Amino acid sequence: MTRVGIGYDIHPFADGRRLVLCGVDFPGETGLAGHSDADVALHALSDALLGAAALGDIGDHFPPTDERWRDADSGDLLRQVVRLVTADYRIGNVDLTIVGERPRISPRRAEMRTRVAALLALDEGAVNIKATTNEQLGALGRGEGIAALAVATLVPRDDR
Repeated sequence: MTRVGIGYDIHPFADGRRLVLCGVDFPGETGLAGHSDADVALHALSDALLGAAALGDIGDHFPPTDERWRDADSGDLLRQVVRLVTADYRIGNVDLTIVGERPRISPRRAEMRTRVAALLALDEGAVNIKATTNEQLGALGRGEGIAALAVATLVPRDDR
């Protein structure tokens, strides 16, 4: 039976930090506050995968109170999540939505899709990335940060 997980994350902008989305650096853009590198997209994706496998959430596995994860590369955290979930499942597909007034995602979307596919060891055809603004409503609409939502499907491994 196919399993589905949903993930969500949000971080405010913070001066003096680099911006990383889907494992891709955005030079010249203000970064996000967080214990790790604050990659909201990969955090939401990690939660979606963990949720589909009924393995809790990213905070259970990489708590912000643990100094081992300070400034951690979220791609490395996602790889650990992938190892956990692929013990019993294979990843079917993932769909990510990034919500914020900036930066513009479309010029970097292909690069982001390639990076996520590589992190998940998936064909790019199983990865979708899209972006939207918050239509100037609320904190995201005022440009105070970025949020991300993710959906992931897992299917039982054929070799089990």
